[in-house]
Amino acid sequence: MLQKIKIYFLNWLTRNVKADYLMLIISICIGLFAGLAAVILKTSIHFIQDFLTRDFRISLPNFLYFLYPMVGMFLTILFIKYLNRNKLGHGLTNVIYSIRKKAGFIERDKTYSHMATSALTVGFGGSVGLEAPIVTTGSAIASVFGRFFRFDYKKRILLIGCGAAAATSAIFNAPVTGVVFTLEILLLTLSIPSFIPLLLASVTGTLVSSLLMGEAGTFEFNLVAPFRLEQIPFFVLLGLIAGLFSIYFTRVTLSLESWFSKFGINRFKKALIGGLGLGALIFLFPPLYGEGYFAIRYILQGNVEELLSNSLFYNWVDSYWIVLVFMFFVMLFKVLAAAFTTGGGGNGGIFAPSIFTGAFLGYLFASVVNMTGVFEELPKENFALVGMTAVISGVMHAPLTGIFLIAEITSSYELIAPLMIVSGISYATVIVYQKDSIYAIQLARKGHQLKQDKDEEVLTLLKISSVIERDLKIIKQDATLRNIVEIVAAHKRNIFPIVDNDGKLLGIITLDDIREIMFKEKLYDVTYAHELLKPVRKVVELKDDMTEVMKKFDESEAWNLPVVDDSGVYIGMLSKSRIFSTYRQLLIDNSKDA
Repeated sequence: MLQKIKIYFLNWLTRNVKADYLMLIISICIGLFAGLAAVILKTSIHFIQDFLTRDFRISLPNFLYFLYPMVGMFLTILFIKYLNRNKLGHGLTNVIYSIRKKAGFIERDKTYSHMATSALTVGFGGSVGLEAPIVTTGSAIASVFGRFFRFDYKKRILLIGCGAAAATSAIFNAPVTGVVFTLEILLLTLSIPSFIPLLLASVTGTLVSSLLMGEAGTFEFNLVAPFRLEQIPFFVLLGLIAGLFSIYFTRVTLSLESWFSKFGINRFKKALIGGLGLGALIFLFPPLYGEGYFAIRYILQGNVEELLSNSLFYNWVDSYWIVLVFMFFVMLFKVLAAAFTTGGGGNGGIFAPSIFTGAFLGYLFASVVNMTGVFEELPKENFALVGMTAVISGVMHAPLTGIFLIAEITSSYELIAPLMIVSGISYATVIVYQKDSIYAIQLARKGHQLKQDKDEEVLTLLKISSVIERDLKIIKQDATLRNIVEIVAAHKRNIFPIVDNDGKLLGIITLDDIREIMFKEKLYDVTYAHELLKPVRKVVELKDDMTEVMKKFDESEAWNLPVVDDSGVYIGMLSKSRIFSTYRQLLIDNSKDA
């Protein structure tokens, strides 16, 4: 009954609503749902954190900091194991993979699973960000819409971009940042008309968040000290330092990720180790608890002494040097804390840790320069903001996202010049030593290379199952030449797979292989297929992607390759000419506006 109603509804829409208008309506709906999801997630985490820490005394260390992260990780693992069936996946890397390798299809359970697990992780102190989980949630919501309306690949990808943009903008109340983040991080290539749905979704997400949680963004900051040209050398130096720090950030994160992977599928052992490590760090340095945005607010408001609250070092709150040393170690250990969180089984992203460490780096840099007396007085809060952009640019390879995020946070383009300087220099410094972003490296470690080239990207959309030719006549190994000639006469193809009694591929016979003997009747009953077959140099497996298939075609110099399953049973044949024809049509389709 429901299926009939759905079909009727879709047919009515097709007849009565223009495709462009329908896309705009759906993008607004996605913005509403993604914005609502962001509000629910932020509210849930604030509630959990307030409930757990409301009785903490500022002047005393709190040993519960040591316990909470481990509890959060174990709860997250239990959710994944028993309610999500071990299929959570990593946030943004999973979305990027779905766009590039799964034709824009994201599992339905990701509409809620990343929200639940990230709320447990961050609410109990996991030192990661919400941006990756909420972007995954928004993208999954968009994928559900794409499935329901049976959109093609191009439209599905556009909807995923709408979901990601709306979720990001709702988190920061920054609609332009949401759009730029989607383009830079998800690596979408969109035509100009496609920006309209993206913008509508992003603005809708921001409006939902503002309506339900107020107009104040994640950070409240009023720019007081203006940018001065004499500060440019210091911004250049900050960009260089931020680039080097970004390399440290990425390599430490990836190294710890590899170390945790050695424990295999033992999630509880990972949670124990990750929870102990994270708990110890948070107990010593409480600003590492959760996303850490409260610490950034202290910095931007000039109240850095508040960072020592709830710590062992609170008695030294009046010593500015102690505060700066404390901040330095918080900055370094934030990277470890984030890696312990995700390595231990928690769910979250690196966007917030990048912002966090960037703010600390910029503030520390300006403070040290001011202490040397080489310049009259650098505005520390401005440098904290610019530092955020620099580390986002270096770690995530997203300079424009960092620039527009800070511009929208400050509601001003006063710092646009230094933002561009530090982001450009940080990014340029990083790519000298590390060409790919952390997301691309994580995917590469799983065997999935990101294709920046448009033609290669379209090639990955081709599925082997869609181009397999199954109409070739199979010949058994004990067939005689007489049998083979009869089969050749009855079929138009000139290539024939030879299999054993279990259906496993042994080789192939082509018309050219038997042309000289096919009219010698004396050989008809004494010559067998297994004597005539030609072994194949390469075979294609169903798990191969199209890039690997084309590599096998090149290596074998063949125009046809057999396809087999995991046990070697023959399935069908791939023709290079058919692949080219299908690819050409797909390239034309994806060149059209969504």
